[in-house]
Amino acid sequence: MDEIVAAALRKWPNVPHCHGWLALDARGDWYMRDDRTQAAGPFPQARGSRITHDKLLAFIARNYMADGDGGWYFQNGPQRVYVDLEAAPWVWRLDAPTGGEAPAVTSHTGLPARALGAWLDEAGRLYLETDLGFGIVHTLDMGLAADAVEAGHWLPRELGFAEMPQRFGYRLAPRPSAGG
Repeated sequence: MDEIVAAALRKWPNVPHCHGWLALDARGDWYMRDDRTQAAGPFPQARGSRITHDKLLAFIARNYMADGDGGWYFQNGPQRVYVDLEAAPWVWRLDAPTGGEAPAVTSHTGLPARALGAWLDEAGRLYLETDLGFGIVHTLDMGLAADAVEAGHWLPRELGFAEMPQRFGYRLAPRPSAGG
């Protein structure tokens, strides 16, 4: 977390959380979802405006984390902005291996990860469980992923998409509980 964010949290500890205004798609793109977009429907059917500003993207990446209940959020100064997820909290990018090893795995936020397991949903999308957590493999990297599976580096197991959030401890659309 950025020091400026930590300082804002100390100065204003009781700022209400924000829900529904930020989303992450299955390709690692972030979206701002204003009132009109939210009224048009849930994410990803109503996406909103894709964030393209490099410094804002880097700020979000440095301050992206999960709470104890599986809600992923961006800590924006003193405000926790919860993220609606299209598929999973992480989107994995793969780099071509050298010397017969598995591809290197990097998160959509630029963090390196080590694959621990692989999963396929009913739509044929590939997910990796890693030392950072659970995420979907970016569609542009499926060729490298297929090579890793064929080489025996990853042995995907099948799991329905609807079962993934509970099994791996995340929420697709975190919202406040009825009591708070």
